[in-house]
Amino acid sequence: MTGERGFASASVPRHLLRGLAGFGAVIAAFALYPLVGFVSLLLVPVGMVALRGCPTCWAIGLVQTISRGRLRRSCAEGHCTLVSAGSRGG
Repeated sequence: MTGERGFASASVPRHLLRGLAGFGAVIAAFALYPLVGFVSLLLVPVGMVALRGCPTCWAIGLVQTISRGRLRRSCAEGHCTLVSAGSRGG
C-alpha cells in the first residue's frame, strides 16, 4: 500500500466485489461448518485476504475509495485540513 492510496481500491465496484468475496467467504466458512467440518474454516483466511486483513480495513477503504478525487489533504502552517479537490486551499 502506498501512502496516498491507503486501503482504497481502483473503483467502488471493485471494492464492493472484494467485500462481497471477503464477507461471503467468512460467512460461508461458518455456515458450511456443520456440513463439512473444519475444512470449511479454510475459507476464513481467503476472506481475510479479500478484506485486506479485517472488516474495518475494508470499511475504511470503501470510504477512501468513494472520497478519492473529491477530497484532498491541505497542510499549511503546521496544521492539515480536508478541502474539496477543486479548491486551492493552503
